[in-house]
This record gives sequence, structure tokens and C-alpha cells, in this order.
Amino acid sequence: MKIILALLIFSLIVLFHEFGHFLLAKRGGIGVTEFSLGMGPRLFSKQIGETRYSVKLLPFGGSCMMVGEDGESNEENSFGSKSVWTRISVVAAGPIFNFILAFFLSLFIVGSIGYDAPDIVAVMDGYPAAEAGMQPGDRIVQMNHKKIHVYREVSFYVQTHQGETVTVTYERDGERHAVTLEPKQSESGTYLLGFQGSGVRAKGNVFQTVYYSAYEVKYWIDTTLKSLGMMFGGQVSADDISGPVGIVNTIGQTYEASKSDGGFYVWLNMLNISILLSANLGVMNLLPIPALDGGRLVFLFLEVLRRGKRIDPEKEGMVHFVGLMLLMALMLVVMFNDFRNIL
Repeated sequence: MKIILALLIFSLIVLFHEFGHFLLAKRGGIGVTEFSLGMGPRLFSKQIGETRYSVKLLPFGGSCMMVGEDGESNEENSFGSKSVWTRISVVAAGPIFNFILAFFLSLFIVGSIGYDAPDIVAVMDGYPAAEAGMQPGDRIVQMNHKKIHVYREVSFYVQTHQGETVTVTYERDGERHAVTLEPKQSESGTYLLGFQGSGVRAKGNVFQTVYYSAYEVKYWIDTTLKSLGMMFGGQVSADDISGPVGIVNTIGQTYEASKSDGGFYVWLNMLNISILLSANLGVMNLLPIPALDGGRLVFLFLEVLRRGKRIDPEKEGMVHFVGLMLLMALMLVVMFNDFRNIL
């Protein structure tokens, strides 16, 4: 069941990503030679019109192969024959569709159980929040320059700004107040501000459901970007990074922890993981790294700046090939780290 759930989640996210490329390519008059789920040799496939639809052996990844995508082609329906803005739309569609998928999945969660309002339910004696006069019922709206909409943002901010002084803005009886808190170290060594949220979600009307669903996606995008910054800044160790094997293990652990609560909660937790992964994939693919969508967009925007003068396709293809080899090497390192952490 764990493997099945992982495969379903990966398949959904990858298919939606590649479908974005596929849909915009077809709309732009670009020929799609193959649309596939998975990597490696084909298990089975079917030719419909100009496109072969395939399922491949390795369940991680997928592709939307377009005519002339990685080289020069004189065909009328080739990727390179279309305007630069058409090509930009096709390349950007994959990550954008990941954000769209995350939004629609968020609608199910927020519509079912609501959002986690940033309300304080308890204040700890002897800690800065109590000394500053904060009380249960206060709603946090800002921490330093970071606006707050859900309580998870509060927890993530405290976690990623350990020991830093923070100005907390909160609402009470319709009025806003601001206090400056200096975290106090607890017995466990963690720095705390001294207040707690309930973790209980509040259901809203239709407009609030749509708003907080969009904000759910924004939250995961912000979290991914912040985590990347911490990784490059050396604040995250290799043990904190997970690849496909680690993600499958997390899905399995989440399933085991929630199955006793019933199928509905398993469903919600799997949706939550899917939102996180889909938003994460969208962000990662937009990074300006060769072989990723972001790397391809760099070359396309350079073409715009060069007023339509395209960079030599063979040189661009070589850059993406080298980038792909490096990404595959990185994937092997991450997978080895996953197995080491699990064992």
C-alpha cells in the first residue's frame, strides 16, 4: 500500500507537470512525438496521431518530447520554429501546472477541514510573550516584516530564526498591538517566544476557502525557497535532504501513522504531501539550472534580450546534457543518503 500510494502521488504530480508542457505545445502548433510517464524502457505504448503515449519501467519522472526540442529542425511544427514567447509559455507551463495542481488539491483540504488560524491559545509563564502582556485569543498578523496568515508560518518563523529578537504584531478586540520579544532558551535548548497555537483548523466561507487554498500554495512555495536558502547557506545538513526514496519512506510513515484514524484522514494526509511535493517540484524546476525548465528559460530570455538572435542550439543542448549528467549524479548521492538515513 505504501508503494502504491507513493506511485500514485508521483504519477499525479509528474503527469500534471508534463501535461502543462503538452497542452501549451499542442496549442502553439508544436509537434509532440511522445508523452510518457516514467523513465527507461517502455512497458507499453499507443500511437495516436503524431504522438506516442507511453508508460515506462522506472516510475519516477516523465517526459513530453517535442519535435526539434533539443536541436535544430526544419520541420514546420518544430519547437525552434515557433516564436520565442510561444516557447517560453511551453517551458514555463510545467511548473505553473504544478502550482495549479497544488491549488486544486488545497481546495479539498481547506474545504474539508479549514485553515489553521494564527490564534494564540496558551501563553507560557516566565517567557517573553507573557511578560509582554500577550494573551490567549490574540491573533498574530506579522512577525518582523513577515505577514502571517496561518499558524504554521509562526512555527516555521520561530524554527528558522532561533535566538533572534522578533517584533510580533497581533490583533485583540479589533485593535493591533506590537511587542518586541527576545526568545528565551528552554531546557531542551530550543529558543521559545512563549506562546502556543491550538493546531485546530477553522472552516470559512467559499471566498475564504479559495483565498486560503491559494495561500496554502504560497506557504509551501515560501517554505521551499527559504529551505533552499538555508541549504546554500549551510544551515541544513545532508541528513535533512530527501530524494525519491526518502519521500517514499515519509509517505509510508504518514500512512502508518494516520490509517488508524480512518480512510478520510489517510486521504487528507496524502493530499497534503501531494501539495507539498507539487509546489516543491514547481519551484525546483524554475531554478536556473541547465536541463531543468528554469535553465531552458534562461536561454529563451537571453534570446529575447538578443532581439530574437537564438543561441546555437547545439551549444545549448550540450549545456543541458552536462546539466542532466550532474543532476543524475546528484540524484544518486541523494538516494544513497536516503538509504543511509533509513538504515
